[in-house]
Amino acid sequence: MPTIVNDRKTINGWAFFDWANSSYALVITVAIFPNYYIRITDDYIQIFGTSISNSSLYAFAISFAYFLIALMLPILSGIADYSGRKMFFLKIFTTIGSLSCAGLFFFKGMPQVAMALTFFILATIGFDGGKVFYNSYLPIISSPDRYDRVSAKGFAFGYVGSVILLVVNLWIILQPSFFGIPEDSTLAVRLAFLMVGIWWIGFAQIPFKRLPREIKGKFGDQIMKKGLREIKQVWHDLKPQKNLKRFLISFFCYSAGVQTVLYLAATFAEKELQFESSELIFVVIILQIVAIGGAYLFALVSKLRGNKASIMTMLFIWIVICVMAYLVTQKLQFYLVAALVGLVMGGIQSMSRSTYSKLISDHREDSTSYYSFYEVLEKVAIVFGTFSFGFIDQISGGMRNSILFLGIYFLLGMILLARVKIKEIPANPHQLTLS
Repeated sequence: MPTIVNDRKTINGWAFFDWANSSYALVITVAIFPNYYIRITDDYIQIFGTSISNSSLYAFAISFAYFLIALMLPILSGIADYSGRKMFFLKIFTTIGSLSCAGLFFFKGMPQVAMALTFFILATIGFDGGKVFYNSYLPIISSPDRYDRVSAKGFAFGYVGSVILLVVNLWIILQPSFFGIPEDSTLAVRLAFLMVGIWWIGFAQIPFKRLPREIKGKFGDQIMKKGLREIKQVWHDLKPQKNLKRFLISFFCYSAGVQTVLYLAATFAEKELQFESSELIFVVIILQIVAIGGAYLFALVSKLRGNKASIMTMLFIWIVICVMAYLVTQKLQFYLVAALVGLVMGGIQSMSRSTYSKLISDHREDSTSYYSFYEVLEKVAIVFGTFSFGFIDQISGGMRNSILFLGIYFLLGMILLARVKIKEIPANPHQLTLS
């Protein structure tokens, strides 16, 4: 049965996957876990006879997780395209991620730090590993002229859902006695990790039921080779597409900055500005609310001025953010930085995804494989970004130099993006323009 394009129920179901897994991105990677990890671990941790700062070790754990994801995704996405198993892998990664996230409930202090980082790595693999299969549904359920808005809708669903859960978590953390939890216990914070795991796997059932069913091929002995062969074919197809390659290199550069800021802003706030968990949660709630408007704002800018103008504007703001974060000394100043991050956080991801969808619109039949390149580049960019952040933090003894260095990634992204021509698809698909 053919997929009905632009079906409202299907698109809403697709967007609910963002609602489900964005709780991990917000609660675990941004709002609560980094602060909790920094507070209950020693400033320096012995790893294989080497003393590493807890913030650097956290950054390296992110790097390792994304290194593994980058290795796996090209093979898995090629297999998914060939065998018709997008949904199968989406479910696998969602299950791994949600269960590992729930496992962080048992992280009570230094004796469990190795276990916690292992669960964190697995949950991160589950979260980002599934996104390539989720993203690949966009050109299947939506027509090209609606990519921007549908993509923004997914991020908006994610922000709303994750903020709802975060507010509940904040209530429990600030009023533990109301729920019968001792004031001096870590239970209130650890319950947040358990609740995210349940929320994630629970709401994921909506897209699992609503997204298009696939015709499954046989999973024979040669499926691995065929999956790899398909990936190689896509790589071969990319070689003469200079415009697309320029965009991917630009995307690689600025993603190294974007994702590193999102992952490590909380550790920066805790170590450099001594933010408490409750204060940081309020910052994140403000950030998420601003991000909802930001995603739609830059979708509007794209409609009026084109995707390139929209992304270039956001990259300039990201450079300003890095400079301001380097100079910030007071909590009130950090609130302003967080608001700017929220403004461009959703927009840069939404516009990047929809822009790539436009650039590969002639290759819909191999969408998962093409998205795997997009996702793998993002993962490798995170490896570069977080490792450089942790390395500079380790050798300089502070995180300010690390965050200033990230501005270089955004600057390189702007320079490279300036040479990219993007096919803009207006409401009337017969009128096409290049920007």
